[in-house]
Amino acid sequence: MTASSFDEALRRVLVHEGGYADHPADPGGATMQGITQRVYDGWRRRHGQPVRSVRRIAPDEVAALYRRQYWDAVRADDLPAGLDYALFDAAVNSGPAQAGKWLQRTLKVTVDGQVGEATLAALDGHAPAALVDGVCDRRLAMLRSLRTFPTFGAGWTRRVTEVRATARRMAGEAGPMAVEAEEQPDGAGAARARPADTRLSRTPEGAGGLISGAGVLGAVIAEQADRLAPLAVLAEPLKWLFAALMLAGVVLTLRGALARIGAGEVAR
Repeated sequence: MTASSFDEALRRVLVHEGGYADHPADPGGATMQGITQRVYDGWRRRHGQPVRSVRRIAPDEVAALYRRQYWDAVRADDLPAGLDYALFDAAVNSGPAQAGKWLQRTLKVTVDGQVGEATLAALDGHAPAALVDGVCDRRLAMLRSLRTFPTFGAGWTRRVTEVRATARRMAGEAGPMAVEAEEQPDGAGAARARPADTRLSRTPEGAGGLISGAGVLGAVIAEQADRLAPLAVLAEPLKWLFAALMLAGVVLTLRGALARIGAGEVAR
């Protein structure tokens, strides 16, 4: 990729992310240009700087954070034109690990969320525009399954539609013309979503908002929900079915342990 790929991709992403927002229905809380206060606090601390309001984030901090957290995390410099932008935008919207999984499922390779050498090698023989479509299809299916879709869904859908059309053109493939993002209005329906946390790991968006912070149990349930994300219509009930089954298993395990302890007491 050329040196200007990141700059152009970032310009497009920031148009979608907008300025300062603190929507009550957005679990990410206060954000500035798509960067949450929590992520900015972590960034400042790691660089030995005192924390301050995300409203005051400097342009060079924005660019450095986006490059490290999202662009580099999905190896965008090693991706073909168009796919680099599509995966970068997906990483910003739902986390680098989730974006990597969408690409890996499209390529039909091992799915671990890490865009590494095996994933990059699998790109050979695939048309970039087709990969863009695969990533965008899976991204939109997952977004439709989120509990916040009624609030932010119109903006998310418009954003994915625009990213798909732009990325296909960048890949040299004709497709539906995207409405220039600069013409879109701001507000609750704007195409903005919470960025990922500062770690390359599962985000609440990637897990469908399910049992955030619930430890190993939550991670297992979230992984199953993530694997079923393309089945958007069934995703919500299936997530809670997995939760119920996992909880039942924990209860049975505890009962067995208590029974064994009780039997030991009787024997003594």
